Amino acid sequence: MTKDKSKLDKEDLEVKDTVTPETEEKVAEKEEKTDKKKSKKETKADEIEELGTKLQEITDKYMRLSAEFDNYRKRTLKEKMELTKSAGEKILLNVLPVMDNFERALKSVDESNDIDGIKEGIHLIYTNFKDFMTQQGVKEIEANNLDFDTDVHEAITKIPAPSEDLKGKVVDCIEKGYFLNDKVIRFSKVVVGE
Repeated sequence: MTKDKSKLDKEDLEVKDTVTPETEEKVAEKEEKTDKKKSKKETKADEIEELGTKLQEITDKYMRLSAEFDNYRKRTLKEKMELTKSAGEKILLNVLPVMDNFERALKSVDESNDIDGIKEGIHLIYTNFKDFMTQQGVKEIEANNLDFDTDVHEAITKIPAPSEDLKGKVVDCIEKGYFLNDKVIRFSKVVVGE
C-alpha cells in the first residue's frame, strides 16, 4: 500500500508540475470567455426585451394619438355642420323686420288710395334693406360710365358708343353686381360701348 500511495503522490506531483501559472491563466481566460459569451447572450436578450418594451410603448402611444385625432376630426366635422346649419340664422333674423315692413306696405296698398304715401313707404323699405346689406358687408359694384373691367363686370352685349368718350366703357348696367367684403359675389351684367 505504501507503493500505491507513493504512486499517487507522484502522480499528484506530476499533475501539479504540469499546472503552471501560465496554464492557470489560460483556464481563467477560458472561464472569462464563457462568462462573456453568457453575458453577451444575456445582454442581447436584455436589449431585445428592452426594445420590445419600447415598441409596445410606441405602439400604444400611436394608437392613442390616432384615436384622439379621429375624435378631433369627428368633433370638428360635427361643429362645421352645425355652424353651416345655423350660419344664416343671424342674417335671416335681421331680414325679418324688412319682411314685416313689406307686409305692412302690401296691406296699406290694398287699403289706401294715397299713391305718394305708398311710394314713400316702399322707398323707406328699400333704404332699410340697403342699410342692412351694407352692415353685412355687401356693397354695390359701380359700373355706369366706368371702364369695362373683367374682374367685376360681365359683358352681355356690345353696342355702338353714344359718344366717343364712352368707347370701351360701360354704357348700361342690366343687373347690379355686389362685393361681399371686397370679394365679388355677383358680377355686374353690363352693356359695353364700342
